[in-house]
Amino acid sequence: MKDPVAERIRSHPKYLELRRRRNRLGGWLTAIMLLVYYGYVALIAFDKPFLAQPIGQGVTTLGIPIGLGVIVFTIVITLAYIRRANGEFDRLTAEILKEAGQ
Repeated sequence: MKDPVAERIRSHPKYLELRRRRNRLGGWLTAIMLLVYYGYVALIAFDKPFLAQPIGQGVTTLGIPIGLGVIVFTIVITLAYIRRANGEFDRLTAEILKEAGQ
């Protein structure tokens, strides 16, 4: 037995817009993250001397801050998605539920 409210939500124009926006953002963030991550892995594989350059007089190499940068970048784009989801996406979801429940 199909739920009539769920069917109204699936066919609601704002729901289709929400899915389109959410999928587009997720696709872009995924592509950017893959580029950053695999770019770092490619540096490890193909340009070890670049990453092995020491920073200053210590034993820390350039690869360490770049690797930390990849981790920080991951956190930043996750926070960007959360902010958008908690703002725009939640607002659209509330509108859809309000209109579909009528």
